[in-house]
Amino acid sequence: MPSSFRKSLSRLLTQQKRWEKRMSRVATASRAVLAFQADTLSAFARPVAPPRLTEITGFGTNPGRLKMFAYVPQNLPRHAPLVVVLHGCRQNAEDYERGAGWTHMARERGFALLFAEQRRANNPNVCFNWFRPSNVTRDRGEVGSIRQMITRMVALYKLDRRRIFITGLSAGGAMTAAMISAYPELFAGAGIIAGLPFGAARDVSRAIDAMRAPPQRTAEEWGDLVRKATGKPLPKRLPTVSIWHGTDDRTVTFANAEALLAQWRDVHGLSAEAGRTEKVDGHQRTVWADAKGQPRVTLYRIEGMDHGTPLKAGTGPRAREIAGDYMLDAGISSTRHLADAWGLKKPTLAAVLSPGR
Repeated sequence: MPSSFRKSLSRLLTQQKRWEKRMSRVATASRAVLAFQADTLSAFARPVAPPRLTEITGFGTNPGRLKMFAYVPQNLPRHAPLVVVLHGCRQNAEDYERGAGWTHMARERGFALLFAEQRRANNPNVCFNWFRPSNVTRDRGEVGSIRQMITRMVALYKLDRRRIFITGLSAGGAMTAAMISAYPELFAGAGIIAGLPFGAARDVSRAIDAMRAPPQRTAEEWGDLVRKATGKPLPKRLPTVSIWHGTDDRTVTFANAEALLAQWRDVHGLSAEAGRTEKVDGHQRTVWADAKGQPRVTLYRIEGMDHGTPLKAGTGPRAREIAGDYMLDAGISSTRHLADAWGLKKPTLAAVLSPGR
């Protein structure tokens, strides 16, 4: 066999081996791409299960005998915000979270969550005891327990003390009003949903009466209850207050939203005539701003809604907000609007990390 032919044959065999190796790599890459696409499609088809809350014990003396739960996204930066969430009567922390979708929001935008939970031993309907002076006086009872939980969360996760927010529904909304009255220096903002003004009642009987019709007081009288709550002058920085209430609420009437509005407009020194009204997601929103044009008090009037938290609920497997008892599809997301108003807009990719880190 001539040497030139042998060399040509050798080159052809070498080229064939290289081509086979390349084709093998292409086939391997193609299989990987197909597998990735299949996994991705499968992930999008799966329902979004709400992340589990983690109970934290030993957070203090716990004078109100409450339970503490937390959700903390992984890779949460130092000095991240904190949102405190208070459920309504006949609910627990996970019930409220399942509907409102706060953990999904925390994971997307990068903040920590604290859920206080009532015990049936404290209240047969597991309502926060917003109407008992022993539970709404600074550093006592249930407000004292929630304050200790916040202290624990801030220390444990190095959170931003200037960006602590609180929200609650019904009895949780009334307790939210109590928290920002007892600790106005602690909070940057509050969302009170179907709640009552601070000082509306001092026992069970008057609480039931107040839910139907709050006591007749002037705006200044309502404001004085807040000014006297701490026993010292109010701080220069007061929490912003966002009030959400259904016009057809048969459990806590809309008159309570108007009393809350009078209370916090007076505390902020805002006139009733200074409000600016607009339509948002089909509902009326009125905003009272300070001299610098910054919103301080906001009222969301949810037309036709009964007692509950207004949601923009989904029905598919990727739904973040789910309608249910006291969690009502009103076409507007109180969760998202509160997060936006509080400046919780930083996107983040994070997974659940147990508070034991």
